[in-house]
Amino acid sequence: MGIKIVPASGTQEELIEAAIALGNRYTKTLGLLTPPVYQNAADEGGLLIAVDGDEVIGYALCGLPKRSPHVRLTHLCVAEERRGEGVARLLVETIRTRYSQRLGIKVKCRRDYGLTEMWTSLGFVPRGEVRGRSKNGDDLDGWWLDHSHPDLFTDVESDALTIVVDHGVFADLRGLTPSPGALESEALEAGWLADLVELAFTPQLFRDVREIADAAERKHQRAALSGLRQITPASEPVAARSRELLEAARGAGVDLSAGSELERCVRYVAETSCAGLQVLVTRDPLLTGLADVAWDIAGVRVVHPSVVTLHVDELHQAQVYRPADLMGTEFRVGEVPPGTEGELVAFFDQSSSDNGSVFARRLRALAEDAVVWRRELLRDGDGRPVALYAWAMDGRTLIVPLLRTASHRLEQTLARQLLFGLKRLGRERGARAVHISDEFISPVAKAAAGSDGFFEHQGGQAALLVDVIGTADAVTKSAAEAARALGRNATVLQAGLSAEVTGAVERAWWPAKVTDSLMPSFMAPIKPRWSTELFNVPAMLLPRSSELGISREHVYYRSPGHRNESVPGRLLWYVSEGLPGQDGQMVIGCSRLDEVVIDTADTLFARFEHLGVYGRAEVREIAHEGSGRAMALRFSDTEIFPKPVTLRQLKSFAGDLGLPLSLISLTKIDNRLFQAIYEEGHRRT
Repeated sequence: MGIKIVPASGTQEELIEAAIALGNRYTKTLGLLTPPVYQNAADEGGLLIAVDGDEVIGYALCGLPKRSPHVRLTHLCVAEERRGEGVARLLVETIRTRYSQRLGIKVKCRRDYGLTEMWTSLGFVPRGEVRGRSKNGDDLDGWWLDHSHPDLFTDVESDALTIVVDHGVFADLRGLTPSPGALESEALEAGWLADLVELAFTPQLFRDVREIADAAERKHQRAALSGLRQITPASEPVAARSRELLEAARGAGVDLSAGSELERCVRYVAETSCAGLQVLVTRDPLLTGLADVAWDIAGVRVVHPSVVTLHVDELHQAQVYRPADLMGTEFRVGEVPPGTEGELVAFFDQSSSDNGSVFARRLRALAEDAVVWRRELLRDGDGRPVALYAWAMDGRTLIVPLLRTASHRLEQTLARQLLFGLKRLGRERGARAVHISDEFISPVAKAAAGSDGFFEHQGGQAALLVDVIGTADAVTKSAAEAARALGRNATVLQAGLSAEVTGAVERAWWPAKVTDSLMPSFMAPIKPRWSTELFNVPAMLLPRSSELGISREHVYYRSPGHRNESVPGRLLWYVSEGLPGQDGQMVIGCSRLDEVVIDTADTLFARFEHLGVYGRAEVREIAHEGSGRAMALRFSDTEIFPKPVTLRQLKSFAGDLGLPLSLISLTKIDNRLFQAIYEEGHRRT
């Protein structure tokens, strides 16, 4: 019958169990994956199984990150007795064919396994290395198989998800004697997670290690602490947060008879919260029992290790970007007054070669330069400086000689917000590129820039601004002109680009829109209440601060009926009615559609609460209208049109193009209609 590659579905339990059994034969080299990871991969189309008759002889387990246009190859496994028959090649070729719309395949493999020849023969090329997090700290090679799509991004990985581990998980990983159930924790050190997860500990772990009675075990664990990141939040906020958590636990009916053990668990939550982190990993039933209180009071997700391996991308995104935390805050932007430069050193001293007086002189020199630089400082509600940047136009390039973010619990959110703000500022000024010439931007800002289409240029970071909506050829020509100004060549785009690649193009070259691609467009009706909450259109009676602009990402909830939604896509926001005394029935802007999820109200709220604006009761109300389930649309990079497009204009455009127009529900529209509406919304006369 020959070898066949079968895409496993989530209902093929026997097939999935056979793949798990095969993988368990090689955990020493593959690393452990728990059964739910296989099941989740099958549900999402990422488990391909090689069969010969009724025998499972190999499999490939893939991750399909929603924010990254590549395939992450987690396991490539072939039964030892069937190696040399081309099974691995068949699996990899199936991945390439099945996910040809993605940019390529990434995989990590330990150097000491001696598999360079195999990866090379399969077409992979080496691309960097990372340090493993196992007890031996073995080096891992990164390998890349390109799908021959436009290469728009520098090879910069986003900062890892930082997770706090309690003593039980730490002992699973570093103890002399593994405890029952330790395999679940050990999966956190699998090679594929090496640069996706960072393990950290707080002072409570020191206390727990100190209480170990066995001297050899105690000394061993104390020495092993050096392999994790140590985080030490201030003691006073931790004490206050602990009291708050205990009071909430009492009100929530948590069993308080555990006494000191409960207080120990509460301190883990409090320290994680006060360190500005969101994920606390444990297998302790007592600590797990505090999960609801921890999330409601402290914004900390108390999860099992298996949840991290299942949802690492989702947890990372929730930690990296938390616009909900910006809601109701009073961030203020103002010019840096002359003579105050020295006061900022303590907040933005980020490099030994650019510290102290050197940093102050650089900032002062911008004020004394012949070029009129705008030096702008962002402060939080307590007046603490959290971001500092300077800018000026040089021809058609927005130059940013200084961009710093201070250590702050929202540093990653603010960095991403500021980068998009600089792109919008450049567009408003007619720039074709943004050049951050600062060589000492923080690692957080550099990682955010790498995932936003910035590339290394003259010691700094640069991004193209391609303000064109049109064919791939038209977008390529505009990008080429912008790139020439930086002494570079632009990637050539072809008509018919996949939606995934188009999404990467439109993010890297924002605000470009490639209309002859396979990227779909949708019209999304929205009630004025939510349009005001999300976009401030129609405007609130009491204007809210717009210093940070519209958040990079938000979520919108609606009834769950499917209407051909697919991601990535484009959304046009149609305000379906007017507020008293205000106009409605108009398209006010557009966004990129990144994810569509249908689930229960509580599940959706827990998953997307960090994106604001909805409360749990409001999501439940929407779900009640939809028989207990709702649809969440996660979207990003919203543009509010300078000129709203009226209903009369919508009907005229659709009629001229001979296209139907439905404004009752979320509806797919022709890209030609999207272009006509978008151009009208940005018309300057």
